[in-house]
Amino acid sequence: MKKADIKNLSAGDIQNKLAEVKAELTKLKLAHKISPIENPIQIKDLRKTIARLNTELTTKQQ
Repeated sequence: MKKADIKNLSAGDIQNKLAEVKAELTKLKLAHKISPIENPIQIKDLRKTIARLNTELTTKQQ
């Protein structure tokens, strides 16, 4: 997700999206440990998305 997309979400939507992305990251990590996934950069991108979501959530809660 892009930063502009995240800014338009409400705090509740960010929390829901954060839970979805964390679950997807866990699934990808497990799949990568079993057999290498086609595009391992997806893991890096998901971690960055989680960081963006956490940052925006913190900003909205203040």
